[in-house]
Amino acid sequence: MNATYDKLYLFIDGEWIGGDARETVPVINPATQVELGRVPLATAADLDHALNVSQRAFDVWRNTVPNERARILKRAADLMRERAERTATLMTLEEGKPLAESRDEVLRAADYFEWFAEEARRIDGRVVPSNRPGVQQLVKRQAIGPVAAFTPWNFPAITPARKLSAALAAGCSVIIKPGEESPATALALARALDDAGLPKGVLQVVFGVPDAVSRQLIASPVIRKVTFTGSVPIGRLLSARAAEGVKPITLELGGHGPVLVFEDADVEKAAVDGAANRFRGTGQVCISSTRFLIQRGVYDEFVERFVSAAEALVVGDGMQPGTQVGPLANPRQLAKMEELVADAVAHGARVLTGGKRIEGQGYFFEPTVLADVPMDARVMHEEPFGPIAILMPFDTLKDGLAEANRLPYGLSAYAFTSNARTAIDVADGLEAGMIGINQYRIIATELPFGGMKESGHGSEGGAEGIEYYLTHKFISQV
Repeated sequence: MNATYDKLYLFIDGEWIGGDARETVPVINPATQVELGRVPLATAADLDHALNVSQRAFDVWRNTVPNERARILKRAADLMRERAERTATLMTLEEGKPLAESRDEVLRAADYFEWFAEEARRIDGRVVPSNRPGVQQLVKRQAIGPVAAFTPWNFPAITPARKLSAALAAGCSVIIKPGEESPATALALARALDDAGLPKGVLQVVFGVPDAVSRQLIASPVIRKVTFTGSVPIGRLLSARAAEGVKPITLELGGHGPVLVFEDADVEKAAVDGAANRFRGTGQVCISSTRFLIQRGVYDEFVERFVSAAEALVVGDGMQPGTQVGPLANPRQLAKMEELVADAVAHGARVLTGGKRIEGQGYFFEPTVLADVPMDARVMHEEPFGPIAILMPFDTLKDGLAEANRLPYGLSAYAFTSNARTAIDVADGLEAGMIGINQYRIIATELPFGGMKESGHGSEGGAEGIEYYLTHKFISQV
């Protein structure tokens, strides 16, 4: 299937700024290795301009009545749905995931804008009775200020949508830097907001060298709030930079999702759905199930079903009908998969299926299942972020929880059991911000998204999501 790709821009003060007189970098289709276009990189002057505009626009947007903010966000959601097929095509071209997954992501991104449009109308406060006669005590919740948002390449619609929808609903202006490897999708969201009537300057979209952009934006006194989705090391760095200015930061970092499968579980469902979940997005999903911990009595059955399901997956160009697993997003990810598998095998792991790069064009890697992986293998400690699954047995609930909680990550976790008591105990015992019991689908616009431990802090989505873009002001009046 042939499809065209959009021209790429910066978006500052309501203007679409091309790459003339600016450095550009290529955007590569990971399925074909063909250059799709070139994304312009913001200069230091561009970033200063974006900061000044964001401060000016914040003074307007925070005083825009909630009903009007909600109307614009809802209109943007409608436009995203109307343009879903085109935006999904852009996403598949630049990121690689199957078109059906891209389409679903765009529609779910639109749902976030609709959800937070309603939340904008529910930003309330309270009156607190005073212990002193004649004194009125109020607590107001108000927009925290201009926001610097940083998002990665793997979910180029839904990750920006979570941040933009909540921040804009709260009354904040936003400068967002999406991933340079999948820029057109984020720009499609910005265009929908612009066409929906978002005042000029409330949203800026910039691209650039990540370290330079984050350093300049976070250091500016204009920025009052930082939000980042990405790796743990970069999260630590940005957190330190935000701390220098005593600025709050929301972090959604990596994971290494454990799955506990008990002997009384529906083993077929846990295995077949588990393979689909693990290799969705080519495994480049932060909440993906990666370590499958199976109670010993059903270990062999689970392994057989899981491997069979993995081998049945269709790998190919996401633009082709029937593709279930696309390419990795870039050659760095491809090299990392080869390194992790080689290291695991060198330490004694068995490759049950897959394990190598698929020859030919594109950054394709076979869906890979590893067993008997020793604890000193890198993949037992590092988030694979690619199509690698680890299968290992456990004996008791205590043993299973110990392994599930062993790592410093705490983003997502899953468990399969038909015993209600076990379900309660494992949900209470798992150290993760999001837990699925007898299912792998744990994301919903109306529920919080976030982790604990080194997987970050703060939540996006749900009623909680808007709180991180608001500040509390206490007013005592005589």
